[in-house]
Amino acid sequence: MTTQPPGDNLDLIYDWNEVQRSKAPIRSTFTLMDETLRDGIQSPSVRNPSIGDKLEILHLMDRCGIEYADVGLPGAGQQAVDDVTRIVEEARDCKMKLTPNTAARTHPNDIQAVVDISQKTGVPIEICAFIGSSPIRQLVEGWDLKRMTGFVRDATKLAVDNGCTVSFVTEDTIRANPQTLTKLFWTAIDNGADRLILTDTVGHATPDGLLNLLNFTRSLLRSWGTEHVKVDWHGHNDRGLALVLNLFALEHGVDRVHGTCLGVGERVGNASIDQLLINLKLLGVIDRDMTHLRRYVDKVSSAYEVPIPYNYPVFGTDAFRTATGVHAAAVIKALRTGRKDLADRVYSSVPAADFGCRQRVDIGFYSGRSNIQFWLHEHGLTITDDRVQTIWEKAKGSDATLTDDEILGALVGAGQLGETEAADAAARV
Repeated sequence: MTTQPPGDNLDLIYDWNEVQRSKAPIRSTFTLMDETLRDGIQSPSVRNPSIGDKLEILHLMDRCGIEYADVGLPGAGQQAVDDVTRIVEEARDCKMKLTPNTAARTHPNDIQAVVDISQKTGVPIEICAFIGSSPIRQLVEGWDLKRMTGFVRDATKLAVDNGCTVSFVTEDTIRANPQTLTKLFWTAIDNGADRLILTDTVGHATPDGLLNLLNFTRSLLRSWGTEHVKVDWHGHNDRGLALVLNLFALEHGVDRVHGTCLGVGERVGNASIDQLLINLKLLGVIDRDMTHLRRYVDKVSSAYEVPIPYNYPVFGTDAFRTATGVHAAAVIKALRTGRKDLADRVYSSVPAADFGCRQRVDIGFYSGRSNIQFWLHEHGLTITDDRVQTIWEKAKGSDATLTDDEILGALVGAGQLGETEAADAAARV
């Protein structure tokens, strides 16, 4: 066993995550697919963003280094066709590194809608053609396997014959019968599909289930001599495992994983692609500028009218915020050394500055006097015993963390601060 695994370059952290692991197990050849502009909009609780918002979101995806974006389902109607067309044109004209693709049912009308956009824009488009594959879906839809393979054959051939690549999506793959998957996979590949997208449409999978499905799929591809066909993983978060399963899929060599910003999507949503990026960065798997990630998260929250939970990792209001005396004292001591890296690590596993955030010390019923002194300093106010005592009494008499307005109001009420000085202090942080 390694006595001191490679970890933080400050040598201040013994990183058990790295014991007996000299490098990240995730190979660097994977890519990410962002479903925010398609699957994310299928949530019944979000607002469909304007095309202007969608284009801004697309640019932020590109700046975050996301390689692919599912930008819509043109088969849904004319508005979807117009939006997808405009988005594809934007990616083309701005020479984005990001590649837009689209979803489509294995139905000629859906496929033709994408083909028309591809021909209009001059951009070859990857079509993610999907069909329900589990026995429960077959029962509900009234499909037999012969009819399903006919859908898949005709849709794949139509797309490929018109210059589009096909990624074949089996909805609810994780609950599908192996014999059904074998037939559907072969039909798609035999007619030109070059990627299989394994899905956990209802959030059923566990790590064991994902690995079993992945091993089964790879065994088929080897037996057919089609190892060139890539494999994706697309998961939902009904059991709260979607992010973990994305990382697990990458560790086991999946070529591409899918997610959405803030995990927006049907029911409880998809894997969170922002949290995935954060973890890949912290694991040392990717080395890219993540300072745009906060803007991306904030933009999706605003455009989709989805509030960010206060305890959401990294971007929630409480992610780097403390009012507890012992914790705050340690952060304050670290900040006073002039080293923000220490403050980011002493009570956090995520360096706030790397993601456009900062540590924040608040004042509440669990706070000590050091919190108050630091708050006054941060707001450009002279630290006096009277001011500290006034805020201390206010905090101890409250059952919640004090807002800046409450603190400043207490000082003004005690005659220890003027109205103009209070306004200046409020604007300072």
